[in-house]
Amino acid sequence: MTTILVVDDSAMDRRIAGGLLEKDLDCQVIYAEDGAMAMRAIADSLPDLVVTDMVMPNLDGLRLVEAIKKDYPLIPVIIMTAVGSEETAVQALKTGAASYVPKRRLVQSLVDTCRLVLRVADDTRNVSRLLVHRTEQADFKFSLENDLSLLAAVVAYIQQTMRAMGLFDEAERMRIGIALEEVLLNAMFHGNLELSSSLREDDEKPTYHELARVRAKDMPFCERRIFFEARLSPTAAEFTIRDQGPGFNPKNLPDPTDPANLNRVSGRGLLLMHTFMDEVGFNEVGNQVRLLKRCHRKEPHEDSTADIQTAFAITKDED
Repeated sequence: MTTILVVDDSAMDRRIAGGLLEKDLDCQVIYAEDGAMAMRAIADSLPDLVVTDMVMPNLDGLRLVEAIKKDYPLIPVIIMTAVGSEETAVQALKTGAASYVPKRRLVQSLVDTCRLVLRVADDTRNVSRLLVHRTEQADFKFSLENDLSLLAAVVAYIQQTMRAMGLFDEAERMRIGIALEEVLLNAMFHGNLELSSSLREDDEKPTYHELARVRAKDMPFCERRIFFEARLSPTAAEFTIRDQGPGFNPKNLPDPTDPANLNRVSGRGLLLMHTFMDEVGFNEVGNQVRLLKRCHRKEPHEDSTADIQTAFAITKDED
């Protein structure tokens, strides 16, 4: 069974977050009141995921992210942000956090965010089992239907290939996977299906997903495709994702690096893209995005034996 560690010095916030996860995810939730207690809990239990507040005594969220990345690089961390902690939250994302959820939107977003990060993290851990092969460059092109399982499969395949080529470390590959998931989801929901972020801003989540299911079967939406291209080389990973929607004016996008936009639903994917990737650029129409991540070549299986052991230790069998 999946184990999630919730870290927060507020007993009420711990109960809210833990209750949501236990209700909607098949998981065991354990708790810690601050970063220091969290590190002890991680050593004892090796959770699959950590969800943490930012402002805490003894060891705050930012330093907890740094400590987990150093000692347990395969355990992803989702940060919970509150008003006033935006600057620190952005720094935590740059340091190594996998994603974030504004505290005011825990009910609407926590479970979905955890589910996405866990899926990407599982794929990242499983790549250790791949047959290692050598290649100097790999190019891929996919034409994808508006199907969430296909989008997840493409991200997993790219991660597996990067692992086999020795590109990036496990934690960085996971963050690249999360950035790609965000782009592909935007291409599907906001691009091809033309769903506005305002539906989620107004907390109309059932309406949002119900409309997505309807449009995925109706013309002209059902015929639209997502075109995914990737080029992996010893120096960089480059991705281009294009949808067949009407696009938008990229000049009207909010500044993704401004902490003031952290709590906006519509800015989530942009912030993660800009934080996890080195370059992000849109075409003039606004229906294509290019992502670039520079890398230093690693030899396949250069990851330490301890990291590989940790990867298998925290991959648990489902009940």
